[in-house]
Amino acid sequence: MPEILAYTGGIAATNGYLLSLPGGTVLVDAPDGVAAWLKKQNLKVDALFLTHQHFDHVLDAAAVKADHGCRVFAFVAFSHDLTLERLYGAVTGSPFSVPDFEVDEILEGKDTLEAVGETWKLYHVPGHSPDSLCFHLEAQNLLFDGDVLFLDGVGRTDFPGGSTQQLLTGIEEKLFLLPDMTRVFPGHGDDTKIGRERMENPFLT
Repeated sequence: MPEILAYTGGIAATNGYLLSLPGGTVLVDAPDGVAAWLKKQNLKVDALFLTHQHFDHVLDAAAVKADHGCRVFAFVAFSHDLTLERLYGAVTGSPFSVPDFEVDEILEGKDTLEAVGETWKLYHVPGHSPDSLCFHLEAQNLLFDGDVLFLDGVGRTDFPGGSTQQLLTGIEEKLFLLPDMTRVFPGHGDDTKIGRERMENPFLT
């Protein structure tokens, strides 16, 4: 099992995960404050995986890329249409903007990814966000799924481009085919296991 460090930050208490693998380090998502946390801990990032581009998951993406020179992997190119920053600014009355960043490798249409010496399986599960992508390190039974599946929950579907049916179908037809012992590291809250959620998740049982 690789070492996994979790950072939680920003107004939505968003999780970022740093995996130390033999071939390098991967940061999954870049919530607000993670760049400063990495500096303080003296940690290096070789690759940044983005599960989706909602603002709370990508606010520090530009800073992480600038600090570490890492490659950024995401379903599609950076887009302000995906960040929800305009919607959030309108609702709260406090406009803000996600700093632009470049995606080095677009993963749309791909089902595997080679990065830091590992093969990752990719599952596109829209419904929370059109670009929601889950990263599965099959060799270690680890799944990083952003805001798709949570401990006893699923992602919100009331944002633009959301669909409850799409989300639940994607979870059942893709994620629930994985082994029971697969550990799930979500974008918010505690980690869980596929087998537990298949049996007990109130949104899916």
